[in-house]
Amino acid sequence: MNNELEPITSDEDIVLVRKPRKGIYVLPNLFTLAALFGGFYAIVMAMQGQFIQSSIGIFCAMVLDSLDGRVARMTNTQSAFGEQMDSLSDMVSFGAAPALISYVWVLNGLGKWGWFAAFVYCACAALRLARFNVNTAVVDKKFFQGLPSPAAGALMAGFIWLADDNKIPVRDTAIPWITFFIAVYAGLTMVSNARFYSGKALDVRYRVPFGVMVLMILTFVLISSNPPLTLFGLFVVYSISGYVIWAWERLSGKRFS
Repeated sequence: MNNELEPITSDEDIVLVRKPRKGIYVLPNLFTLAALFGGFYAIVMAMQGQFIQSSIGIFCAMVLDSLDGRVARMTNTQSAFGEQMDSLSDMVSFGAAPALISYVWVLNGLGKWGWFAAFVYCACAALRLARFNVNTAVVDKKFFQGLPSPAAGALMAGFIWLADDNKIPVRDTAIPWITFFIAVYAGLTMVSNARFYSGKALDVRYRVPFGVMVLMILTFVLISSNPPLTLFGLFVVYSISGYVIWAWERLSGKRFS
C-alpha cells in the first residue's frame, strides 16, 4: 500500500494569468504620424523651391500636433509610447524642418552665419523637447517653460510665407538678416525660463463665455482674409507674451496665473 499523498488538482485550483498584450493606440498616434508627415512634406517642398507650400506644411503639422494629445486624453489612450512618438515628431516638424527650410530659403546666403543661426534653432528645439520630457511631473500644466517648439516653428514658417508671398515691405537684402534674428530669437526663447500660456486649461467639452466664441470667429475671419500676415502676427504676439508675463511678475511682485 502506498502511503504517499499525491497532490490533488482541480479546475478551481488552476488559475491562468494572461499577460497583457503589448501594442499601441491607433487613433492618437495617427495624428502624430500625420504631424510628422507635415514636417517631412515641408522639407521636401523646400528642396523643390516651393517655400509657401513648405510653410503651410509646418502649420498643418502644428494643428495636428495640437490634436493628438487632446484626442489621447479624451479617449483615455495616453501611453509612454505616444509621448515619445510625439516628441520625436516635434523634433522633425518643428526643430529640423524649420531650420533646414530657412537655411535653404535665404540663410545659406549668409555663409557661416546662416548655418550658425539654423543650427542654434535646431539645437535649442532639441534641448527644449528634452527638458519638457523630464519636467512633465513638476512644471505647471497651465504654462509652458520656454516657447513651445510648435509655436517657434510657426513663427519661422509664418515669416517665410509672408516674405516669399511678397507681402512684407522689406528690402530683399534685409530678409536674410531678419530670418537670422528670428531663428536665433526663437531658439533662445525655447530654452528660456519665460512662461507661455499652454491653453491646456481650455477644455472643449465644457461651456465657454460667449466672448470667447466671438473672438474665435474673428480670428478665423482674419486668417481667411490674409493667412500669412495674420498667422505671423499672432505668433509674434505669442512669442513675446512670455517676456511680458515675466516683466509683469518682476514689477508687481505677484505670480501671473
